[in-house]
Amino acid sequence: MNPDQKLADYDNPLVRETAQRLTGDAITVREKLERLFYYVRDDIKFAFPQNGDLVKASATIRLKRGQCNTKSTLFLALCKAVNIPARIHFALIKKEIQRGLFTGLGYKLMPPLLSHSWTEVEIEGRWRRIDSYINDEGFYLAARSELQKKQWDTGYSVSCPGAECSCDFNIDQEVFVQMGAVVVDHGVWDDPSDYYATDQYQNRPSIMTLILYRLIIWRINRRVESMRRGYT
Repeated sequence: MNPDQKLADYDNPLVRETAQRLTGDAITVREKLERLFYYVRDDIKFAFPQNGDLVKASATIRLKRGQCNTKSTLFLALCKAVNIPARIHFALIKKEIQRGLFTGLGYKLMPPLLSHSWTEVEIEGRWRRIDSYINDEGFYLAARSELQKKQWDTGYSVSCPGAECSCDFNIDQEVFVQMGAVVVDHGVWDDPSDYYATDQYQNRPSIMTLILYRLIIWRINRRVESMRRGYT
């Protein structure tokens, strides 16, 4: 693949500078991962970009916002920029993960299963899964509160079957925020663009749904921000 087509553009100067700034004086791989994790979790606020999943890591840094797939792309790129072995894992997730954020016609038009990703890093000879950077802490806590009020285990970008989820960095226990809604595995990929080019990718919109998405996304992002402000 042409390097310019890669979404996890870890050779981009902004990505490299950001990764080095965050990890420059870190001693261990764990410390590097933790710093990159909290940057992606909290400095990149949870929100839906206008271009959906097709956002380069460098663009997400500039936007300072992202959702599961664009945040995973960024975390992947930051890890690679400081030579931490990393890969992206795709799967299908139940659309109920977006319940409460997308409503009405926008929710009805979603396919029942959506393409979703998390990051895997190799540390101490073992691959570990990480997805708990998806929701920034303020929004995550607000989402948990809404789930408890509605007695749901999935919605508002969180899946907590059995009330078991966490937005913390804990690669040993592999805590998650969305894994409870994952239903179909699509395997590991070197770059998101490789997966998006396949028929497995479910988030490719029609012209009509793309127009609708761009018309309503500001309202959904405003809902996310209102939840965040109301809780913090």
